[in-house]
This record gives sequence, C-alpha cells and structure tokens, in this order.
Amino acid sequence: MSDFKEFQDHDELAELKAAHNRVLRTLAKKERQTEELVEAVYRAAKDAALGMKIAPVPAPKPDTRKGKREVAVVQLSDWQLGKKSADYDIDVAAKRIALLAQKVKRVVEIQRKDHPVDEVNILLTGDLVESDGNIFPGQAYEVEAGGLYVQIFKGAEILAGFVRTMAAIFPTVKVYGAIGNHGRLGRFSDHSPESNSDAILYNIARQLVAGEKRVQWKESLTVGGRHWYDTLELPGGKLGMIVHGDQFRGGLGMPWYGVAKKASGWRLSVAPFTHLWFGHWHQPARLVLADGKITTWCSPSLESSNRFAQEVVGASGEPGQWLMFFDAEGEVSAEYLIRLR
Repeated sequence: MSDFKEFQDHDELAELKAAHNRVLRTLAKKERQTEELVEAVYRAAKDAALGMKIAPVPAPKPDTRKGKREVAVVQLSDWQLGKKSADYDIDVAAKRIALLAQKVKRVVEIQRKDHPVDEVNILLTGDLVESDGNIFPGQAYEVEAGGLYVQIFKGAEILAGFVRTMAAIFPTVKVYGAIGNHGRLGRFSDHSPESNSDAILYNIARQLVAGEKRVQWKESLTVGGRHWYDTLELPGGKLGMIVHGDQFRGGLGMPWYGVAKKASGWRLSVAPFTHLWFGHWHQPARLVLADGKITTWCSPSLESSNRFAQEVVGASGEPGQWLMFFDAEGEVSAEYLIRLR
C-alpha cells in the first residue's frame, strides 16, 4: 500500500510539473505574440512613414532681437481618443487640438511683442488613447468603433500634425513623453509594461515627422519596464520631470498629499527636478511643494461630459491644456490654461 501511495504521489507530482510547464509555454507564446504584434506595428509605421513624401515645414523667420529669450512649454495630456460621449469623439478631439494650435500661435505672437520665443518643449503625459475595454468595467460600451487601431493611428496623425504646426511657429521643437495607464495592453501583468499604446502612438507620430530636422523627439521606451517618467532641461540649468499621474494615490478628487509625498521622494531618488507636470486626474491645478523647491502642474483632459467623473467624483472637467513660458533664469514668466470647449 505504501509503495502504491508513493507511486501515486510521484504520478501526481509529474502531472503537476507537466501542467506547470504547459502554462509556462502558453505564457511564453502569448508574450511572444504580443512582442511580435508591437514590433509589427512599429515596423509598419516606419515603412509607411518612409513611403510618405511629406514636404518639410518652412522654418519661421529668425528673431534677431537682443532681448531676453524665452522658451515655451505645451503639455498634451489625457486626450482619451476613442472615448465616445454626448459631445466628445475623435473628430471633436481633432478640432480641439487644431484650436489649441491656433491659440498657442496667438499667445506666442503676444509674447513676442516683448521678447523672442525661439523654442517650444512639447510634453506628452499620457492617456492620449482611451483603450478598448481593459481599464474599467463597462469601458467597451463607451468607445468608438475601430478600437485601438483607430485610436493609435488617428492619434498619431493628430499629434504629428500638431508638432508640424509648432515647427512652423518655432525654430526649435523638442518633444518628450511619459506613458499613461490607459495605454497598457490587456490587464495588469498580462503583457510586458513596455508594450503600451501611448508609446506606440508616440513612435508612429515621431516617424511621421522624422523629416523635420528642427524637431528633436526622444523615444518613449524603457526596455523591460514602463516608461513612466522623462526629464527635460529647462533654461537656467533647471530640470523638469513629467509623469502620467496614476502613481499618486488618494481618495476622491485630487490627491494633494499623494502628489506632495511622491514628488518629494522622486526629487531625491530620480532626479533633482524643479518643475513637474502630470495628468490623469483631468483637473487643471498648480501646486508649489517642498518649501518652494518644486512647482507642479496637473493637466485637464481634452474630453468633456465624463459621466464617471460626474457620478463618482462629483466633478465635470472643462477641456483644456497648459501653455507656459520660461525665462532665461528658468523661472515661469507666464502660464496659460488654454480652454478648448
């Protein structure tokens, strides 16, 4: 009987090992398929961009004045492309970004009456896509047809168009990006964190403007991990940092304590930044932290009529994006909340 029991235990152990190995092979195959899909999208986007003959944007006339030169910063965040509501969809989003470009141009013209503004930094802080049903229950019923395919490629077209418009206004354009939580493929831990729709959208848009020599665009990719932050050099030796904002924890509404705690910790552990931009919370906000050492901005969303925010948070965001100007010492000389209703 004892020998039979040992044989039975050995047999069950072998079956468990075999089952475990089958699961590992399945997961490995699934991961390879995801990696192959992401690689195929990147490759297709690059081939398409190389095959397109897009005329370079004519450079604006140089400003030869000797006044103090300033740098503009535009934050693009939480477009939620693909979100379908009573007054928001991809076409509305495209019109609002076109309006944003017009308003940036007008404000820059006003600033230039006093001093030169030769450079713009475009900060992409994530959730440019809505995704297609993996972020929260019922999401699949609130998105447009076409899913991620339409969101990514239409979004890349809109983003590339905005960057080209900025290149017609500014002699130098620099683009930085951090990815959001809506861009992840599948649910948490389903795929590699570097496989993200925001990163794919950024990359495709970057390929579409690859011919613009005056555009400097850092790729938003961290191999083996989530590209959750990026840094940028500001005038006066100051340093900026961008994140999406889902890293901040708290209750309903803006998690002020969570922002302050994380920002102070990042300043010690990541980089000695003086300015921080984030989105995710769909509310325009400005906060000074760490005894004045950090200034941070939260971006509103591009969308409107967010039923979840109305029901759960008791708030309704106004569509907009941030525009600001830094002087030669790295101080903010002006900041504008560009409203896009």
